[in-house]
Amino acid sequence: MTLRFDLIGLVTTDMARTLDFYRRLGLDIPAGAETEPHVEVALPGGLRIAWDDVTMVRSFDPDWTPPTGSPRINLAFRCADPAEVDRWYAELTEVGHHGQLKPWDAFWGQRYAVLHDPDGNGVDLFAPLPAAG
Repeated sequence: MTLRFDLIGLVTTDMARTLDFYRRLGLDIPAGAETEPHVEVALPGGLRIAWDDVTMVRSFDPDWTPPTGSPRINLAFRCADPAEVDRWYAELTEVGHHGQLKPWDAFWGQRYAVLHDPDGNGVDLFAPLPAAG
């Protein structure tokens, strides 16, 4: 069997707030999922993302402890255009989510911004910059 990358799993301390954050980014998360200890959804292209609350994780790994320090990975969401990067960043920070880096034009040719989800995971927003003419 050939390995296939299939799922990104995240641990959350507040399922409702976390799912609200990802719904705002456009993920199709079923209504009522915030009451479940495990939630997963399929993303376009077949990759899945899942969230487990701390109680669920400790049910099979009683010694689990949350990591400390800065996130080591970020989830990156491609936006339609640079204005959409700015719009998503503004919308999410206006409702209280942490903005790590405000939108900027990166030297590698993208409009880029970095947020943190409610558990401190890095969430990048990016879009290609128009070609210089």
